[in-house]
Amino acid sequence: MFQNLSEKLNNAFKKFRNKGKLTEADIKAGMREIKLALLEADVNYKVVREFVNSISARALGSEVLESLLPAQQIVKIVNDELTNIMGRTQSKLTISSKPPTIVMLVGLQGAGKTTHAGKLAGMYKKQGKRPLLVACDIYRPAAIKQLEVVGEKLGIPVFSMGDKVSPVKIAEESIAFARREGHDMVFIDTAGRLHIDEELMNELKAIKAKVEPTEILLTVDAMIGQDAVNVAESFNNLLDITGVILTKLDGDTRGGAALSIRYVTGKPIKFIGVGEKLDAIESFHSDRMASRILGMGDVLSLIEKAEAAYDSKKAAELEKKIRQQAFTLEDYLEQFSQLKNMGNLEQLAGMMPGVGPGTVKDLKIDEKMLARQEAIIKSMTKEEREKPEIIGASRKRRIARGSGTSVEEVNRLLRQFEQIKKLLRQFSNPSKTGRFGKGKLKFPL
Repeated sequence: MFQNLSEKLNNAFKKFRNKGKLTEADIKAGMREIKLALLEADVNYKVVREFVNSISARALGSEVLESLLPAQQIVKIVNDELTNIMGRTQSKLTISSKPPTIVMLVGLQGAGKTTHAGKLAGMYKKQGKRPLLVACDIYRPAAIKQLEVVGEKLGIPVFSMGDKVSPVKIAEESIAFARREGHDMVFIDTAGRLHIDEELMNELKAIKAKVEPTEILLTVDAMIGQDAVNVAESFNNLLDITGVILTKLDGDTRGGAALSIRYVTGKPIKFIGVGEKLDAIESFHSDRMASRILGMGDVLSLIEKAEAAYDSKKAAELEKKIRQQAFTLEDYLEQFSQLKNMGNLEQLAGMMPGVGPGTVKDLKIDEKMLARQEAIIKSMTKEEREKPEIIGASRKRRIARGSGTSVEEVNRLLRQFEQIKKLLRQFSNPSKTGRFGKGKLKFPL
């Protein structure tokens, strides 16, 4: 996410870091670098012009020119202005005071409407809502089936009337169904086209008029760069959208859409899609995104992901085992599971301060190796997991065959486990280390 932009901005900042005091000439040279970085990231030209003018005006003020650490001040200003461009306040989904809340997803074909209708429904189901998915795309082959598959995976019902009934009628009937069945949120998956046309817009306008949605969310593919902004502007002019879901942001190395859409349309980015899995969706926070772009990490999002995957009851049991020096391979396997629940490991690494996107692209976390270690442990008997010291040569060969790995890999895992146990023994003795104390130990794999 934003690899090229992050690298180029950091190169621009280097022009400031070697100087004790900055002159106007230094700042102008740096601003040229920042301007080029933004234009190459496919940021809208009007946005770049206002952004650079705003930074320049502040950078030429006393807070920078008279500062003892001018480079840090400029990074702070750029961070502030990035946050302003993307919208300083977080825009949440509006929940209707009179259920159901109706969310209509619109956008071009291939932007991810169907998947993200499911992702949103899944997100709100976890928050205690009773969502309903509605299949209004009767044109794309297998669109209805795709939504049904998504709904089945999430345990969320899908309202469908087949592909012979008009989408307007389907939408209308779905709201009546939701009221009867007690669904408090309705997510309507509408049809898209490869381009914006009159027929598509008339249909979407008719659905909007009939069901009066609480929210109209435009799903936009971030990978199409500047075109994403043009699409957002067109849909907003015709439908008056309430917000944007920016998808495929995990694969976007430019980032122009994220920095331009709010400025061009005046409508907020509410959610971002960051992967293919059905839980790979995040609320959009402009301040956190600005921090990620500048390589300053995103600790709050990292904490939220950890808390979502974190089982407090299991953690308490684990802490007790560590104190009693009874940590087993079964517990080790449980840590794999909790770590996997947090999502893509490289994305998690990119949220850590000092590990910016430019660093992450060179950081290859071998998730296949973690999967192989998991397979090795699952190939052991319960007794072997609890007492790995009983695993002799013949058992190792059996475990290797059962997991599709080698004896060498089994040995490596056992050695690694012993090293972790030694480390945990140190943590479990506060008189020696002073590190455990009365606080809770959260075991980081």
